[in-house]
Amino acid sequence: MKTRASKALGAATGIAAIVASLPLAINAYADPTPGPTPVAPIPDPQGPGCDAFKTALPNWKGLADQQIGTVLASIPNISTFNSLISGQANPAVNIVPVLDNGPYVVFAPTNDAFAALEPGQLDAIKADPAALAKLDYYHVFLGLLGPDDVHGQRPTQQGEEVKVTGKGGDVKVNDTAKVVCGGIQASNARIYIIDTVLDPANPPEPITPSGTSSTTTTTTTTTSVEAPPLPPGDQHMPAPAG
Repeated sequence: MKTRASKALGAATGIAAIVASLPLAINAYADPTPGPTPVAPIPDPQGPGCDAFKTALPNWKGLADQQIGTVLASIPNISTFNSLISGQANPAVNIVPVLDNGPYVVFAPTNDAFAALEPGQLDAIKADPAALAKLDYYHVFLGLLGPDDVHGQRPTQQGEEVKVTGKGGDVKVNDTAKVVCGGIQASNARIYIIDTVLDPANPPEPITPSGTSSTTTTTTTTTSVEAPPLPPGDQHMPAPAG
């Protein structure tokens, strides 16, 4: 009888030990409760004029999920540039549908920069669709680069190159145009407001990759602009050949 009682007691003790361990095993394999998906913060644009930009557009962070055409039209002190790229200045030249197929880096001169051009120069450009398209595309290149990474020599969508030097809040383009506020985010672009209109007739000396002719480089760049299809019937100016 003692032997049977001892065996029964031992079996009960073993079962109790197994049962006691079950909650620990279940807890070890339980899936954690999923938390909220982290959202990347929108970086501050950089440059001496960014305080004025933020004052004019207190909801500037909300622009980060908008397409570039919408963002450019929202910035008050580049309204002249926006008119030149959107068909307002000349209905034959509207590159916004192309830009909305980014990613692009866009250098947007201020209204004051256009006002500083020689008298009659801007009107002459507006009246000439080829010259206007050339000017527009010279302010754009393929990429999605912030103020610390935008430096370098870049082939624009017009075909000629721009030279970007400096970083952060101290960036220049072609040694003459200073970035007023740069790295402004759109969903498919980074926008740099500059204080001087870039001149496609005076680009920096080209940097040609080893074994590649400058003609090949220009052709490749121009093709990338013309690639996005435009809606039938729209009178948009295609990218110039050079």
